[in-house]
Amino acid sequence: MKDFFTGLQFLTRIRLVEQHDWSPDSFGRSVKYFTLIGAIIGLILAGLNYVLSQFLPSHVLAAVIIITEIVLTGGLHCDGFMDTADGVFSGRSRERMLEIMKDSRVGANGVVAFGLLLLLKYSLIIDMTPTMLFAALIAMPVAGRMVMVISITSFSYARPEGMGKAFAQYAGRATLGIAAVVAIAVVAALGIRASISAGGAVVAGILTARYLATVLGGLTGDTYGAVTELTELAVLLLFVI
Repeated sequence: MKDFFTGLQFLTRIRLVEQHDWSPDSFGRSVKYFTLIGAIIGLILAGLNYVLSQFLPSHVLAAVIIITEIVLTGGLHCDGFMDTADGVFSGRSRERMLEIMKDSRVGANGVVAFGLLLLLKYSLIIDMTPTMLFAALIAMPVAGRMVMVISITSFSYARPEGMGKAFAQYAGRATLGIAAVVAIAVVAALGIRASISAGGAVVAGILTARYLATVLGGLTGDTYGAVTELTELAVLLLFVI
């Protein structure tokens, strides 16, 4: 349970226990629980949608759902997405891209990319029926964390050190299999539309991770967040299609 709580309290702002030991190997061992944590996030979003849909119009509810996910995750993946956009779209050398991504300041590329991401998520959410949205809100974070696990376990790390390197270094051989079993079980329970949408989104996320690894010479903690956000967007898009 300690490793599960490490992952939960890193990926979300949910605090169930007090932890002082944030060792690199604990980070690595927590990776196998990422899809389960994604399912928890999804259930919270779906539950919120079910309750508030009785009182709020669809366009307001869509905004509340997006804001809730950002608050729930502490904007962790949003930050990685913006930093990745700043670096990759800078048109600089690989080394300079990595330096830009490490800078705590957000540039124009990151702001514009994040604005477009929010606009697309909002548009796709308000286009869904209540039944579709319930399944999509659960499948979305599960698929996103599945691609994060694949990125951590299957791609090299682009920097000699960093927080993301601890995940990659200590994840363990069984991590990908355990995370995949949880993801498949959750998504399959949501029906055929959810299975197809999540499966297609995972493929899109893997291709994105491969592209970023080619450009940057590997992946970083920021790119883990970027592929998670883009995979979530792909789930919503495929649900609507």
